[in-house]
Amino acid sequence: MSQHSSLKSTNKIVAKRNVLKRFERVEILKKRGQWKDGDRGFGLRKTKPEA
Repeated sequence: MSQHSSLKSTNKIVAKRNVLKRFERVEILKKRGQWKDGDRGFGLRKTKPEA
């Protein structure tokens, strides 16, 4: 049985995600200098994805 054409992944369309995973938010905070080693990963600041 073949896969429906709407389910096939293509590299042509890459959607920008609005919601980041926790580790992605920590990486952004580290780049901004708002993260110190030993900080907890809960209750993180709001961050926007980098363009």
